[in-house]
Amino acid sequence: MRPGGDFFNFYNHELVRVGVAVPAVRVADPAFNAQQISGLIAQAAERRAIAVLFPELCLSAYSCEDLFHQGALLEEVRSALREILDASRAQPVVAVVGVPLVVDHLLYNCAVVLCRGQVLGVVPKTYLPNYREFYERRQFTSGDAAVSDTIECGGQPDVPFGSDLLFQLEQQPLATFHVEICEDLWVPVPPSSEAALAGATVLLNPSASNVTVAKADYRRLLVASQSARCLAAYLYSGAGYGESTTDLAWDGHAVIYENGDLLAESGRFSYEPQLVCAEIDLERLAQERMRQTSFGQAAERHRERLRRFRRVRVPLPLPQRGRLLPERRYERFPYVPSDSERRDARCAEVYEIQVQGLVKRLQFAGLQHVVIGVSGGLDSTHALLVSAQAMDVLRYPRSHVLAYTMPGFATSRRTLDQAHRLMRALGAKAHEVDIRPSALRMLADIGHPFSRGEKVYDVTFENVQAGERTSHLFRLANLHQALVVGTGDLSELALGWCTYGVGDHMSHYAVNASVPKTLIQHLIRWLAQTGRLGTPASEVLLEILGTEISPELVPGDAEESQPAQQTEAVVGPFELQDFNLYYTLRFGYPPPKVAFLAYCAWRERYGIETIKAYLGLFLDRFFRTSQFKRSAIPNAPKVGSGGSLSPRGDYRAPSDSEAAAWLRALALIPERE
Repeated sequence: MRPGGDFFNFYNHELVRVGVAVPAVRVADPAFNAQQISGLIAQAAERRAIAVLFPELCLSAYSCEDLFHQGALLEEVRSALREILDASRAQPVVAVVGVPLVVDHLLYNCAVVLCRGQVLGVVPKTYLPNYREFYERRQFTSGDAAVSDTIECGGQPDVPFGSDLLFQLEQQPLATFHVEICEDLWVPVPPSSEAALAGATVLLNPSASNVTVAKADYRRLLVASQSARCLAAYLYSGAGYGESTTDLAWDGHAVIYENGDLLAESGRFSYEPQLVCAEIDLERLAQERMRQTSFGQAAERHRERLRRFRRVRVPLPLPQRGRLLPERRYERFPYVPSDSERRDARCAEVYEIQVQGLVKRLQFAGLQHVVIGVSGGLDSTHALLVSAQAMDVLRYPRSHVLAYTMPGFATSRRTLDQAHRLMRALGAKAHEVDIRPSALRMLADIGHPFSRGEKVYDVTFENVQAGERTSHLFRLANLHQALVVGTGDLSELALGWCTYGVGDHMSHYAVNASVPKTLIQHLIRWLAQTGRLGTPASEVLLEILGTEISPELVPGDAEESQPAQQTEAVVGPFELQDFNLYYTLRFGYPPPKVAFLAYCAWRERYGIETIKAYLGLFLDRFFRTSQFKRSAIPNAPKVGSGGSLSPRGDYRAPSDSEAAAWLRALALIPERE
């Protein structure tokens, strides 16, 4: 977060709002077109955007053909450009406008980058299409032919000219723009690839790509791929209504992508001007580039060419004062797609990853049986489902799943019943082992007060039960030549909510270890709703989803319709802690940024004071108290790009680090709105 900035303003959290505009145009009428462009620049300023992109040659219209060689048109273009510059003086926006310009007696297809009455730079198009319906080389010259690197433009001398320009905001250095024009993106090595390696985070493409059947899908694919490959944002604005339809048609397609993700898209075939805005997360792009070291290797390989890029400073003040929340939607459950179709596909893929991991491990070990503890709660339920599916894949009977429910001192009637019904519904070989006698013996051996009848329910009391369960499972695996399947999930590992060593921390293979709690809930619901395991199984799965999340280790006076002990009362709501985990682990965001995004997503349910409190709890547990457990976890398949916590995979950290830096940053979050 920027020092002294308003917490509730996204510009203070390394986000910027940008826009893509599709103006109404008239062919060869620059005066009219200038008015339309100026109006949209003003609209972008009203939307508090700092940059707006217009289509290729929009000041004249792209489809002028040989009219581009008429002196009257080119003179009026120059006059109209000055009108835009005058109109932009009061607008704190960087605008990129497509303009035909004569430089050293040659005509170039250009993008003029302007801000508050000043021309910051001019970028000529590099690749001129001359095939099928295109014949730009008839009118224009490639930017590669340019001799001058500065020109006069808009009545201003010494304006930087070339395709090697990077435009960097003085108040936000992470916002560095590069412009390439239409066909430049269609070639095998677009100019924006080198620009990204040279530091550009926001790539802009003024285009006049005409529309043909299915071309919009190809554009989306092209822009998405380039933004992902370059770890950048990519803005694309295409010519729309008003261009000549002598032989072509135009759909006014404009999109904004960020690292492969679509943030905003215009309507196509609109008869009205359009302005579409979205917020770009510059910190996400910077973090991805730092983390993906092959990006740096590519920069090293091309460093001689990258040194040729010129930086143009943009003295644009950012709207950092006052409350300003993003229009961009942040999903409450970042591990779970909100769209039902994508969510079902995600659940199916996660399930198959888990099943395949277990199948491979069983085949390699030469084992045909698994041992699993079934509590009647979420995690063991899903691990049991994965185990049953693995037996189906291996063509073993599901009775090879040796399932044990092990009631302790706090097991509720509800969860015990759910465990038995689920084991029966899945066809597992069901057993019940009461751990209370062995746990009581352990408590007596170590002199715990509970063994003398005292109601002391401390950590030792809890961990003795967890340890007895795990000890039984491993010895049962020895007895039956089986593999112990772990049930703990990613959320619990992040918060250190597991009993170390001889406890639920340990297993032979942990199928849930990179699946967060919120995703496990959706996986179980998906399996229940699809009915793929049968009606009896679906019925009990839905009941399990309605059960309080609990380790069931501490007895209570509550009714047995729900467990007496509630996990979320100790570690916080998993829906919020999974959100904190995602943005801390996946992107490395500082606490104020995580809290701001959580507020944007969850403010209808949680106030900033609650978000701050649970984030503080998460940070202390994640960074200070829990890493030693994660440094010694069993093998498990990585499931999602949100990360795993395996020391052999995604996350390597010291077991004795402090959380002081994160907790000091936490202090920057306000206590109230």
